[in-house]
Amino acid sequence: MGRGHKSVTIREVAEDAGVSLQTVSRVINDGPNVRPQMRDKVQASIDRLGYVPSLAAQRMSGSRSYIILAINDRERTLADWRERQGTDWVDQMLLGGILTCSKHGYRMMVELVDTHADHVERELAATIAALQPDGVILTPPHSENPLITTLLEKRSVPFARIGSNREEPGIPMTMGDEGAAYTSTRRLIELGHKRIGIIAGPREYSLSGWRVAGWERAMGEHGLDIHGLNERGDFSYESGTQAARALLDRNPDITAIIGSSDQMTLAALAVVRDRGMHVPRDMSLISFDNTPIVRFSQPPLTAVDQPIAETVSLAVEKLITLKGQPHKGGVIDVKASLVERASTGPAPRSV
Repeated sequence: MGRGHKSVTIREVAEDAGVSLQTVSRVINDGPNVRPQMRDKVQASIDRLGYVPSLAAQRMSGSRSYIILAINDRERTLADWRERQGTDWVDQMLLGGILTCSKHGYRMMVELVDTHADHVERELAATIAALQPDGVILTPPHSENPLITTLLEKRSVPFARIGSNREEPGIPMTMGDEGAAYTSTRRLIELGHKRIGIIAGPREYSLSGWRVAGWERAMGEHGLDIHGLNERGDFSYESGTQAARALLDRNPDITAIIGSSDQMTLAALAVVRDRGMHVPRDMSLISFDNTPIVRFSQPPLTAVDQPIAETVSLAVEKLITLKGQPHKGGVIDVKASLVERASTGPAPRSV
């Protein structure tokens, strides 16, 4: 009661339990070769003194750092933050990662790395050396950057690759991109649409190709032509504007567009309006990501909800439970869902 805010140290726990610092460390780190009676004795002292293990204490065993590191794209993340566009990719990463790490006594940290930088290996190597993480979560496009994955493999750092299904080291994880694009296209076809365009993402992201593949599969199953209905952007609003204009200039009979990001789809919405069309009476729109901003557009956008928090949470679980052992379960695919709002409706009757 008289301790106030003074932190209890591992040495005090050892003295209270009458054991060595190493024994307390093994109990904290759930290490081997500790008799049940000794473990109970140390735990009783921990509970009585209110000891909370610090990272330094947890590292005394030398086997684990109790840190999971998530690496996100520097350029795109900083651009989103500076422009305050309402994207919540990092928020969702933290939501899934922090809660799951905390449950296991770990810490979640996020680093921003420029995947295009010539010094990416040096930058990442310094981060790994400083933090010594027990696992790393790679997000697109880092998850398919051989400079990064090779470095982690050489350093024997376990890692998960979100947005990658390649047969390479690490835990491959996807977020239902092809299936979501297929479902979205099928939904538009059910509403009577036959001329459905897509604004794809950049080629450096494998998920861009998966989304196009889902759209093509659904169109093909219904015998619908796809020639000239695919334009590519880079996920930004400006690229969405250019792609939407190109699609409509080339195909004035299009009645629906699927955008591979919320920003590109919001740009398409503006282009459609500028041309005097009404959404969804004249044009239906479906977006990918389902970031907060799409709920407040006029009309609110139907969108594919990316299970970012769930995927990162699962990545943390795998990295912690595998403890460096190789993953043998193949690609882990976390299904996305389609959230229908007011931007989709029946195809115009005249088509």
